[in-house]
Amino acid sequence: MKEVLYNYDNLTSKDIDEVVIRTKGLLINENDEILVVYSNKTYHFPGGHLEEGESLLECLSREIKEEAGIDLKIEDLEPFEKITHYNKNYHNLGKNRESAVYYYVLNTDKEYDISNQNLTKDEIEGNFTVKRIHINDIEQVLIDSINDREFNKVIVEEMLDAIKEYKKIYKK
Repeated sequence: MKEVLYNYDNLTSKDIDEVVIRTKGLLINENDEILVVYSNKTYHFPGGHLEEGESLLECLSREIKEEAGIDLKIEDLEPFEKITHYNKNYHNLGKNRESAVYYYVLNTDKEYDISNQNLTKDEIEGNFTVKRIHINDIEQVLIDSINDREFNKVIVEEMLDAIKEYKKIYKK
């Protein structure tokens, strides 16, 4: 598993006040289309925060069902990449945060089912949508979205890194 650290604030592990762990899934179908979610002018791969007492795979399965309405049995799957961010004074809350995101590849032709989603209020208000984009087009779609929202600079860089690593491993 490749590990990447973004640490623009030059923090050390001793500087970190809190740790947040997330999982993200690259859901690829037989047509080489990748499933993405879009809300609040930002693209994401399905995934989210690890809840207390939850394993990484349980988190991934729950988040995919909540966001895409796809119920997957995920077992014996290893992440292909871990991307960690060290952020000083995260969102001006006075805490330095380590955010670790574990990326997984899931090959599935299951279609997303919006009737089976469980979205947050913020996702609903942000016009949450689910779509598939061909793997050859996803990088340009993400690059084109960078200026839509300040946060996109961070998330797009991370997503592009994950796509690059995916292609290096799985698309030889």
